Amino acid sequence: MHAKTDSEVTSLAPSSPTRSPRRPVYYVQSPSRDSHDGEKTTTSFHSTPVLSPAGSPPHSHSSIGRHSRESSSSRFSGSLKPGSRKISPNDASRGGQRKGQKRWNKECDVIEEEGLLEDEERRSGLPRRCYFLAFVLGFFLLFSLFSLILWGASKSQKPKITMKSINFEHFKIQAGSDFSGVATDMITVNSTVKMIYRNTGTFFGVHVTSNPLDLSYSEITIASGAIRKFYQSRKSQKTVSVAVIGNKIPLYGSGAGLSINSTTGSTSHPVPLNLNFVVRSRAYVLGKLVKPKFYKNIACSITFDPKKLNVPVSLKNSCTYD
Repeated sequence: MHAKTDSEVTSLAPSSPTRSPRRPVYYVQSPSRDSHDGEKTTTSFHSTPVLSPAGSPPHSHSSIGRHSRESSSSRFSGSLKPGSRKISPNDASRGGQRKGQKRWNKECDVIEEEGLLEDEERRSGLPRRCYFLAFVLGFFLLFSLFSLILWGASKSQKPKITMKSINFEHFKIQAGSDFSGVATDMITVNSTVKMIYRNTGTFFGVHVTSNPLDLSYSEITIASGAIRKFYQSRKSQKTVSVAVIGNKIPLYGSGAGLSINSTTGSTSHPVPLNLNFVVRSRAYVLGKLVKPKFYKNIACSITFDPKKLNVPVSLKNSCTYD
């Protein structure tokens, strides 16, 4: 059955039959309890009859008031489920504001943490990158200083070379011609040079080689040889033998001053000779980073005596070392 509205109730009031004289009936309308904190919400009105001073209301009027209250209450409360409450637009906007405020607070916290980290870096003086660069630079400086100390210590421990002797196995001069057919005296020399090589290094070995050993007469090289490359360990020595050989070397005009025995092909007088060469030594103290080099220039004045063929000639006091 459709509930009657307030207007219908008021329109029915004069037409309804009465058993007693009519008395005026007043209705008081009050807002619903669902209104919250002064916000504008949907209001429900409850009609409450107020009796006139003359007496109690008739039965018909009281029933109309009851119907009016039931209709108004059922109309506004029927749309809500039990245990639920009304949500106004302002309540929804408040929820969004709370979520936005939480996000803003999180962002502010992140910004504050970044600011604190920057403040700590400023207070600490230098950033971490500068510390890393300083460490690398310091390491290289210390390593360079250590390498320089090793290099200086190794340079003071130079190898020592002592010329021992030279032995002429063959020394012959004969007439001949050069590669172009020019007639000249030709010389053939076969000799052996001995020397003592000593490594004085206390913490490194050396690799030894040399440039050619040149045996010359009157500025003409009549024989040559070279030291085979070898390794000499620390604080040790070795006797090195080098073959110095020359085969049919043209003398051109230099052979005119030599008195040659036609029978033996050798000279009858002593022949002044010069021996020159450079000994090269290299040490690998710290890999290829610290590798000091040592050079020794040796010059010897030798006199060949035909009577001392195949006899070692001492070079102890005949050589200079630079």
